Amino acid sequence: MQTRRLGRTEHHSSIAILGGAMFSKATPEQAEAALHMAVARGVNHIDIAPTYGSAEDSAGSTIGALRDRLFIGEKTSRSDPDGVRAHLESSLTKLRCTSFDLYQAHGVTGLDVLDTRAVAIETMLSMRDEGLCRFVGITGHDLGAPAAHLEALRRWNLDTVMFPLYPRVYADPVYRDDVLALLAECAARDVGVMVIKAAAKQPWGDRTPTHGTWYEPQTTPDGLATGVQFALSHPGVHAFCTPGDLGLLPLVLDTAERFELLSTDERAAAVRAAGVDPLIFPLAEHARS
Repeated sequence: MQTRRLGRTEHHSSIAILGGAMFSKATPEQAEAALHMAVARGVNHIDIAPTYGSAEDSAGSTIGALRDRLFIGEKTSRSDPDGVRAHLESSLTKLRCTSFDLYQAHGVTGLDVLDTRAVAIETMLSMRDEGLCRFVGITGHDLGAPAAHLEALRRWNLDTVMFPLYPRVYADPVYRDDVLALLAECAARDVGVMVIKAAAKQPWGDRTPTHGTWYEPQTTPDGLATGVQFALSHPGVHAFCTPGDLGLLPLVLDTAERFELLSTDERAAAVRAAGVDPLIFPLAEHARS
């Protein structure tokens, strides 16, 4: 699998990052099998969080055993210093680690949320200085995430960002402008860029979800290829997180292994084709489990 330099972290991350949300309802045996399969296929980076159900408990022992083969991105959604430190200590214990490669402010979806997380981010930066993590980043999945992350880069010396990118959301002109502004700032600061929701299709609406994602994912080789290639073909994007459905992992890794760059015209065609589909955002309106 291809790798790309994740900005100033200097880590050459696999273009597919293992999304830990897929382990939210997994057994330890299922998590172990998936992790070993992913690593064998070239995945060297995992993204996980305390809020992903039982993911840390299910996958923790295997992640610890594979520590020297994985760049570990952890997260906290806490806004107070004590809560941030408690999350970190709990995650370190569950994942059998003494430090993390990347610690991220989780779920920063707008400027209003960013303001409430200022003290938490400053605490995380102090933890970076203490050696509890090597890098600090910010994540969020909603329409306001790119603008909030851009402002965060202006306020703090962050190492990575993670935000949604798939053809339909890029068709929104305001969102597209925010993404382009964020990518330009990331390039100027050598910030690592990871994207989520590359495999998104549409909201579940009134339908009963058939996959472990709060949105309906792409499930065909062609659909997944379009989403993954679209995301990874944007200049400045380094990697995408695999969707939170364990059953889709083999097909998603197949897609990543066959990745080919889309031209500007091909990306534009993907946006036009998706422009009539319903958006999976705002999160508050469409999130299903």
